[in-house]
Amino acid sequence: MKSIRTRLTVSYALSATITTAGLFVAGYQLLESHLIHGLDLLNAAEFAQIKAHLGPDYKTLSPQIIDQRIRETTDYASTLFYINIDSPHSGPVFYSTNLNGAFIPDVPGQRVYNAYMQRIGELRVAEFVLPPFDVSIATRLDQVQSVMRGYVLVCIALVVAMMGASMAIGFGLSRVMLRPIRLIRETASRIGSDNLSERIPVASVQDEISDLTVLLNQMFDRLESAFDQIRRFAAEASHELKTPLAMVRLHAEKLIVDGDLSPAHEEAVQVQLEEIARLNQIIDAMLFLSRAEAHAIAVTLSPHDPAHFLELCAMDACALCEHQGRRFEYTHSGEGAVEFEERWLRQVVFNLLANALHVTPENGCITLRSELEDGIWRVAIEDEGTGVPPEQRERIFERFVRLPNASETGTGAGLGLAICRSIIALHRGRIYAESMPGRSGLRVVFEIPAESASAKSRSLPDSVARKRRTTGSANLTAPRVLE
Repeated sequence: MKSIRTRLTVSYALSATITTAGLFVAGYQLLESHLIHGLDLLNAAEFAQIKAHLGPDYKTLSPQIIDQRIRETTDYASTLFYINIDSPHSGPVFYSTNLNGAFIPDVPGQRVYNAYMQRIGELRVAEFVLPPFDVSIATRLDQVQSVMRGYVLVCIALVVAMMGASMAIGFGLSRVMLRPIRLIRETASRIGSDNLSERIPVASVQDEISDLTVLLNQMFDRLESAFDQIRRFAAEASHELKTPLAMVRLHAEKLIVDGDLSPAHEEAVQVQLEEIARLNQIIDAMLFLSRAEAHAIAVTLSPHDPAHFLELCAMDACALCEHQGRRFEYTHSGEGAVEFEERWLRQVVFNLLANALHVTPENGCITLRSELEDGIWRVAIEDEGTGVPPEQRERIFERFVRLPNASETGTGAGLGLAICRSIIALHRGRIYAESMPGRSGLRVVFEIPAESASAKSRSLPDSVARKRRTTGSANLTAPRVLE
């Protein structure tokens, strides 16, 4: 049982059920004792009545008169009492007719006990001394046993009902008790590197959970401070590195322009220039990510026609794939307008395209699928590479993550997908990776909120709307292979 709620519910139900069962067992003992004590009182009352009917002169009476007086007293209760009177000197003096000539068993040393007789059953026996006689009076125990059997059946039914009720009550109580824990979990799950300012509400009740909440909030304060320092360091370091890199590049280019280098040295300087350009790309990416996480990037959202946007991207994507020896194919379906900033979304598309180019084998196909429906614009780029294991698909969107045979960024530093995630987040969307059923490769999907088709015509700029009418957007709903 991994769930705390389940453990609490089961523990509560078991404790309540065991406690109830224990009370019923104790009640069984008390009730049985009370009923048997009632039989003892009946036997004692019957003895008192026999003694009263015999009178104070019973010692002078003949056995026949004693038998007559006792029968006058006991015959009316023959269905309830079994009686025999014994004299140590003369032997049996009297026995009730319902004994059928038998005698009530005697247990030496005990005055009150249980005894069993054939054809009668179990009896509750009480012995009384009426000198010179020993009087034994017995009452059947079957009524007591019947009552106790009924008690057991009722207790079993109540225990089962108690178990069900305690499970329901325990589930409700555990839900109420764990509500602060759920609130802590939900809030903590929302707190990330891009949302470190949120804190867990502290309950007014001072208990262990509120102490834990305060401790977690203090930990988030320290994390926020540490992340802010890291962001400032990344931003400042990136900014300060650009000037010396620019000077190094300037002097390297001057060496080439002067023409005093040997071919080997000139080649080495060209390599240096390429690495400097790569470093500049990494610095720009780090600056962008730092500014994005600090919410310092203003995105100007305006309505665009996604079909027109993709048509413009497809021309460059086709040329890029053809140069790399791959094919490019794209589809679009749906009508509507989407609010985004074109230059940022274009960067996302080409970052994902660069990743797909890196893993797709030569003569392979890269497919872009776009659809606009239910208020969502969904764009997926599919490659024909080896794919990414499911447990690693979330990690590829982190900084500097480069998995073997997995998508890499355009800069080759593991920052491309992190940039894509930041840009899509700025557009109030989401990005994720998934496998493609029945085939190898990886599909990277981003989703952005879209407007309805009816609002599209009112939202699109006039120039875009006129272009959509003249280019014939309906053709974009069918697959096109651009080579």
